[in-house]
Amino acid sequence: MYKDITFLLNPSEITAGTRGASLGPFALITAARKNRSTLFGQSPVVCMEDCNNLLDKDSTFQYAKNIDGLLTVFKGLDKHISEIYRNNNFPFLLSGDHGSAGGTIAAIRHAFPNKKLGVVWIDAHGDIHSPYTTPSGNMHGMPLSTSLNEDNLPCKVNDISEAEKLLWEELKNLHGIVPKITPEDLVFVSVRDTEAQEDAIIDRLGIKNYAVAEVRAKSTNVIVYEILQKLTHCDLIYISFDVDSMDPIVTSHGTGTPVKDGLFPEEADAIMQGLLESKKVCCVEFVEINPCLDEKKNEMAEVAFGLVEKLVSTITK
Repeated sequence: MYKDITFLLNPSEITAGTRGASLGPFALITAARKNRSTLFGQSPVVCMEDCNNLLDKDSTFQYAKNIDGLLTVFKGLDKHISEIYRNNNFPFLLSGDHGSAGGTIAAIRHAFPNKKLGVVWIDAHGDIHSPYTTPSGNMHGMPLSTSLNEDNLPCKVNDISEAEKLLWEELKNLHGIVPKITPEDLVFVSVRDTEAQEDAIIDRLGIKNYAVAEVRAKSTNVIVYEILQKLTHCDLIYISFDVDSMDPIVTSHGTGTPVKDGLFPEEADAIMQGLLESKKVCCVEFVEINPCLDEKKNEMAEVAFGLVEKLVSTITK
């Protein structure tokens, strides 16, 4: 049982293709204040350093933009998450873009090197590209490949530089634990916008994706049961929640890459609440809230805050 929650704010947005995700963690806090909630005054709140100054100049890495800064972010996450676990607290991350989630996974594995980690990736996107397959070079599409130690060379389309190759290998090999997770330890929920290279590797590795239609056909209770059965061999579970997993018509377009026909907030809540009941969940992360793109004022952050508040109540009860 954890003593308390520590909120770790990670405002990094160096791996996204649009600007504004760095404001997401603070938009969540603004939503809490608007609702007169004292949630962020009840537990420690730590804001980590970022490398967003790299966005003020051109990246020298064509197929792994700002990978040098991302390595720094990964190491910062390790420092902060390790400290949270040493204090016997639960790390609840509020992050900018999704690119740093590979660092979260690496930090958890470093803290618990003898534990098997399962990952529930609730997202519209697969985020399983590599520098060898990326169509954009934006590294928020690559975090799972760093964790899986996967280059997807059968689908290679890019010839990357030696400098990119060295940094990419360093990301994958961080802490000397390779891979951080295996394909059977990974479950997708709501993934519905992928490129052909991602489809190929998802199929090759046999990664299960619970599409929105399957969630509704089976019910959230059944989906949670099946996920926990699949991850029964795992000692720990990390939930990575990208707000673009939700339907933008119901929430807003306040995220970098919204995709129609997503989960309803109530469905996302039910899935995460059900997973928390297993007591295996050791970390939750919310990512990709972008108030600069929100046509409904701060609606996405307000929806996300409602979810955060309920999850915190479950974790601390």
